[in-house]
Amino acid sequence: MPHSHILKAFDRDLAELDAKIMRMGELAEEELKGALKALRKRDPEKAETVIVKDRQVDSLEQNIEDDTVRIIIRHQPLADDLRQVIGAMKTAGELERIGDLAKNIARRVITLASEKPPKPLKKGLKRMGKQVIAQLHDVLEAYATRDAQKAVEVWRRDEEIDEAYNALFRELLTYMMEDPRTIGLCTHLLFGARNLERIGDHVTNIAENVYYMVTGDKLDASRPKSDATANILPRLDDEDDEDDEDDF
Repeated sequence: MPHSHILKAFDRDLAELDAKIMRMGELAEEELKGALKALRKRDPEKAETVIVKDRQVDSLEQNIEDDTVRIIIRHQPLADDLRQVIGAMKTAGELERIGDLAKNIARRVITLASEKPPKPLKKGLKRMGKQVIAQLHDVLEAYATRDAQKAVEVWRRDEEIDEAYNALFRELLTYMMEDPRTIGLCTHLLFGARNLERIGDHVTNIAENVYYMVTGDKLDASRPKSDATANILPRLDDEDDEDDEDDF
């Protein structure tokens, strides 16, 4: 039977690992909110702060990876304990990718700074952004509390993000066909929306990680998916609710 001080040392290391995951999640959420706000305000300076913040996310991901290796070597965890450590490392990888996608959105802002999207597109992107932010926040809460049921709820809601993306995709295509002068603008917005859809996928991966960490089982149902555009557009590596005319 393991000595109590060994168990306490493992619990302490795991708690520190979880704290870093939550900090990384907070940074990724801030990065996403900042990127979307920069897009709404057409603010290149805000976009640059998002790009800089992504370095913190990358650094934390590497730090967490180092910690997990150290914990495995030091404690040689088995069964449930091993699931917690591996789940943390996988979650960090998903958060790092979310940060990269938020950074990609921010980079589009620099190109779009002088453009003003039509109001319906502005509303569609804003709505989709809020959905993705809510999903990310909820999955981080599920991770922190090891709430398998909440993780399943987040996992199932991915279809809502896909539907929002599909609707926006069709709307953007309509604008481009009706007025070829909007092709450049709409293409940038289209890739921005695609980045949001991909963030939703990574959030869903985290939800699957949480479920496995808690139960030891994998979600056996096929992932809800409503992405009718996957074969058309290649896959890519908010605080204000008021619709200000100067926003976006």
